[in-house]
Amino acid sequence: MTAKILVVDDEPDLEDLIKQTFRRQIKEGSIAFGFARDGIEALAALAANPDYDMVVSDINMPRMDGLTLLGKLQEEAEKRSTVIVSAYGDMANIRTAMNRGAFDFLTKPIDFADFETTVRKTIAHVAALKEARARQAAAERAHASLSRYFSPNLATSLAAGGNVLTLGGERREIATLFTDIAGFTPLVESLDPKQLAGLLSGYLEGMTEIVFAHEGTVAKIIGDAIHVLFGAPADQPDAATRAIACALALDARSEEYRKEWQARGVTLGVTRVGVHAGPAIVGNFGGGRLFDYTAYGDTINAAARLESVNKQLGTRICVSAAAAERADGFLGRPVGDLVLRGRRQPLRAFEPVAEAERSSPHTAAYLAAFGKLEAGDPGALAAFAALIGERPHDALAQYHLKRMLNGQSGVRIETA
Repeated sequence: MTAKILVVDDEPDLEDLIKQTFRRQIKEGSIAFGFARDGIEALAALAANPDYDMVVSDINMPRMDGLTLLGKLQEEAEKRSTVIVSAYGDMANIRTAMNRGAFDFLTKPIDFADFETTVRKTIAHVAALKEARARQAAAERAHASLSRYFSPNLATSLAAGGNVLTLGGERREIATLFTDIAGFTPLVESLDPKQLAGLLSGYLEGMTEIVFAHEGTVAKIIGDAIHVLFGAPADQPDAATRAIACALALDARSEEYRKEWQARGVTLGVTRVGVHAGPAIVGNFGGGRLFDYTAYGDTINAAARLESVNKQLGTRICVSAAAAERADGFLGRPVGDLVLRGRRQPLRAFEPVAEAERSSPHTAAYLAAFGKLEAGDPGALAAFAALIGERPHDALAQYHLKRMLNGQSGVRIETA
């Protein structure tokens, strides 16, 4: 690779001296020189050949001096380095030049051995800068490409060459959520393929944007179902807070989307969300040729079960106590102690309460009714009946009322 140097000086003999000093490098093609007699000629030369790596400029020149030229070159300082030549005693100008971004300076009369050393040092500096910029550009291209397929935080780790590429996993404390659309499989059979593609792509685009806004990692998308991780691959001390906030935002967006498609004559089911927190093994489990960043363990299974149990409860979001306890400012309506499929120990779960409902009388009445149910108070049935009378579409209150009318009591719930 040839290093290109522009020498700016009005001394007529300097060009021959430089060519003689660097004759071997010029012959080998490692260095090529251009010459200009003042700042104006230099700017014209740089405009015609912007690939100069280095400028060596005298200060005292007609029409445009070296300091003025240096000021004009400041905007392009990332492209090349400038060395200023001045009389030894002219320290004020040398300081001005360095303050304006000069990489180094030479004193007159020029010591050509020192000149060669300065050229080598400056060219090495320029080469290092170019290499760093090339690495940065490559990383930015990689990040942009990876961001088309992965969550932004996962793409950042991949583009930076992080250990997420390494096969195998690590145990981490995470929060996780699963989403699924109720009744999606039969809906697929009834839709035209183009209509289905538009519905699904719009849904997934909106949902993943919300996940990314909460800095979650999309571990998997299978059809309409989404699995999201918080606290991996990077640590997030507020993972549970993010997960629950994300679940509420996903719920709001999916309800808006349902209305949009209902106006087009398509009945889209509700989106069910399950949220849990705890230890899991996370990492790349894809094998030698496939990258598959995902998570395994009881925490993951429980979150998936919580998503599914919404169907039985009539709720849209079900959050475990483990996630609720880790989240800042969480307020939820207790669902009960769920015995999830495949688990022996019950898991307390909650339906998160939106901000607008936190201080509502209905929420307070539900908490009081659930307290009666948990305490075995016979007045629980009347309390839940009153809730339904006030708000007939309260699915969770309906669920508990039906349980009691069917002879069940307490808050332990066997799930299907």
